[in-house]
Amino acid sequence: MSASSLIPTTDPRFAVPDAHGRFGQFGGMYVPETLMTPLLDLTKAYAEARRDPSFQKDFTDMLRDYAGRPTGLYFAESLTKHVGGAKIYLKREDMLHTGAHKINNVIGQALLARRMGKKRIIAETGAGQHGTATAAVCARFGLQCVIYMGATDMERQALNVYRMRLMGAEVRGVEAGQRTLKEAVNEAMRDWVTNVRETHYILGTAYGSHPYPMMVRDFHRIISIESKQQVLRAEGRLPDSVVACVGGGSNAIGAFFEYLDEPSVKLIGVEAGGRGISKGEHAARFAGGRLGVLQGCMTNILMDGEGQIEGTHSVSAGLDYAAVGPEHAYYRERGRIDFAYATDTECLDAFQLLSRTEGIIPALESSHAVAHGCKVAAKAGKDEVVMINLSGRGDKDVWSAARAMGTEIKL
Repeated sequence: MSASSLIPTTDPRFAVPDAHGRFGQFGGMYVPETLMTPLLDLTKAYAEARRDPSFQKDFTDMLRDYAGRPTGLYFAESLTKHVGGAKIYLKREDMLHTGAHKINNVIGQALLARRMGKKRIIAETGAGQHGTATAAVCARFGLQCVIYMGATDMERQALNVYRMRLMGAEVRGVEAGQRTLKEAVNEAMRDWVTNVRETHYILGTAYGSHPYPMMVRDFHRIISIESKQQVLRAEGRLPDSVVACVGGGSNAIGAFFEYLDEPSVKLIGVEAGGRGISKGEHAARFAGGRLGVLQGCMTNILMDGEGQIEGTHSVSAGLDYAAVGPEHAYYRERGRIDFAYATDTECLDAFQLLSRTEGIIPALESSHAVAHGCKVAAKAGKDEVVMINLSGRGDKDVWSAARAMGTEIKL
């Protein structure tokens, strides 16, 4: 694969977002005036970088030599036999360095920050995988690194907090609100406003103000570039369905993008159903949300009729967020991407099922996709193919998953 194929500049599928960062009615730049200049500078820098062959080469080389791409497309034979129905393939993003797809985007943004002369990096993290990837790449490039993380998430992702600190990052706990991802984003944005000249904010998902949803999509598009080639080699045809979990939506848009113009392929995003679809008990924006603006863009948000953000819940820290990426909202409105949800119970069942049938422990975020992907496969014919994007591995989740299932791990 040539470096220039990773971030194309002329492909008609890249007509969205428009010059104002709009995916139809979604997206945009809803930020304080103090952030408009850095965001416009970032937009210009990225437009120049994606046309620069040297940037493309550096990005491709780092994905291969540091992150460990390409990741495999694995036929889950034992899981397929257990479920019955369609063949189940797993796109193994869990095999990447630091344990999840997050490093694709972090490499791209870190290279961009270095190109812009930024010496200090900030990031937010929920499950800790984006924070861990950011800490790793900052260590590699010698950049100062500050990670904001909700105090609740720090408790349930203590292993990743230690990993970040081990690699030299400063992890700042956030005690406000629900003490989860939304509050971590708020604190990161406050930091950026204060330190904008020397700081780049590596936002971790396909969300926020333009140009972040576009950039993050482009950096994760490699997932579906690879999987499309791999499934054609393995099966001689495209999959019938591609399934991915959706918090902000970075792994999902990366897993879906190369199939958007393939109408035979059903694309399914899986949100966090939590304890069920009632107020404050879930994070399924398409099951209970409405159109609004939060943290930089217009999209589907869990909020009440007066615009107050509702509480969220998920057993998975990475999906426990009140809003969804604007590109997902756009394609859902157009009928191209369907959305479902998996409850905490279904997620934990899938966490155990994949571990016991394939010896692969999935992240709790990814377990939502496994849960729904198995439902899709069970209803399909044996000649069909279901691809599940396994966005991360579950090492980080063993303690919290065990606790959720009634067991305390004692060391």
